[in-house]
Amino acid sequence: MLDSDLAKLYGVKPIRLREQVSRNIERFPPDFMFRLTAQEAAGMVSHNAIPSFKHLGGYLPYVFTQEGVAMLSGVLRSARAVQVNIAIMRAFVKFREMLATHKDLAHRLDELEQKYDAQFKSVFDAIRALMEVPGPEPKRVEGFKP
Repeated sequence: MLDSDLAKLYGVKPIRLREQVSRNIERFPPDFMFRLTAQEAAGMVSHNAIPSFKHLGGYLPYVFTQEGVAMLSGVLRSARAVQVNIAIMRAFVKFREMLATHKDLAHRLDELEQKYDAQFKSVFDAIRALMEVPGPEPKRVEGFKP
């Protein structure tokens, strides 16, 4: 999660969040938090992930992993920060559970497919198609076509 998004959730200004992180930088190793490069930030702007560089507050943003978000609760000590941190951690846990369930379902489907013969192949193919994550929508070509 970007530092500006976390600051909004915690009800603090992004500069204050970055300030607290800087004061406690030893708590945030590279697998907890990293800073976007200028090229990565430009890519986010060009792909409309963020509206403009102004949205970043004039700084290259920090990006926090799940562990980094958990560590923020020790740095930001307000009651709201604690409640937000609990909600975020629950969301991460729920997301992991959903991924595990999806993997378990795929594994069970493989086992069933090995038990049954080719007459059920179309059924298994249809179930697998429903389990696939949809890709990006193709872009429509607009304008005059001769």
